[in-house]
Amino acid sequence: MHRLLLLGCFWLLAAPPASGIFQRPTGTPAPLRLQYLLEPLHPTVHTQRGATATLPCVLRALPHNYRVKWSKVEPANYRENIIIITNGLYHKNYGPLSPRVRLRHSHRYDASLTITDVALEDEGRYRCQLVNGLEDESISLTLHLEGVVFPYQPSNGRYKFNYHEAKRACEQQDSRLATYQQLYKAWTEGLDWCNAGWILDGTVHYPIINSREPCGGRLLLPGVRTYGARDKQKDRFDAFCFTSALQGQVYFIRGHLNFKEAGQACRNHGAAIAKVGQLYSAWKFSQLDRCDGGWLADGSVRYPITIPRERCGGLPDPGVRSFGFPSKEMRTYGTYCFVG
Repeated sequence: MHRLLLLGCFWLLAAPPASGIFQRPTGTPAPLRLQYLLEPLHPTVHTQRGATATLPCVLRALPHNYRVKWSKVEPANYRENIIIITNGLYHKNYGPLSPRVRLRHSHRYDASLTITDVALEDEGRYRCQLVNGLEDESISLTLHLEGVVFPYQPSNGRYKFNYHEAKRACEQQDSRLATYQQLYKAWTEGLDWCNAGWILDGTVHYPIINSREPCGGRLLLPGVRTYGARDKQKDRFDAFCFTSALQGQVYFIRGHLNFKEAGQACRNHGAAIAKVGQLYSAWKFSQLDRCDGGWLADGSVRYPITIPRERCGGLPDPGVRSFGFPSKEMRTYGTYCFVG
């Protein structure tokens, strides 16, 4: 009963004092000095999918009747979702992260948040807020997943996805829609793609390294070019997906297989035919390098190259090459399998 009463009282906060409506600003206010929370030495925590990550939040002193609230800002809608609330003695978890989060609590001043089995959707900005009457203060931290962004379109051609279909298509390929930060980083690492695609916040972009006529003209500078926010139901584009490290292995089975035989060959080995995101992950994190085209779960045929060479497509840069979506009856390719 005491525990329920404590948790029930977490959000009885005083209203802020009214301010004079005719008062003119006298300049940019100085940032509030943290009185109780320590500023983190490293505001960005780097991790990979499947790992355990801790976001630091440490108090320098314990005020009376305080609460600490952890929340996450969702990039798709900029909403702040509560994850956990504690008063130092008791805590309560909220939302879909609930089963995978806990307070580290290595000492009485430690309110750090630990996330186990990190998932793709965990990337983003988190806030640790100390609630202490009128002296509320907070710190922001970013959880950054190491990963890879790839453009994706369906078998029936370019510009077929509305936003919701693009989101679902990425999820079906063991990935999720990329954030703008992920797409921008991918551009700095060499992603050059002329087709515009949806990203997680509902905007549409395309990254260009080499300016050229079919992609806005030679006079436009390289960069991540934007169409801005579009109608999520009516407008149609490709998708930019993001994936991270695998908890498993992708491998190739040689043969002259049609699509159905490719899936059966993987199942015969106790595996499943690999998804596009899994092949990209194996290329990025396991340096998978094969000159052999292989079927994937969406019916496409691709192959990963980490060491470019003349007889493997002839392109100068590493990447996952694509043969598109050939007829599923063709017996020309092997298959890429994934075992978890």
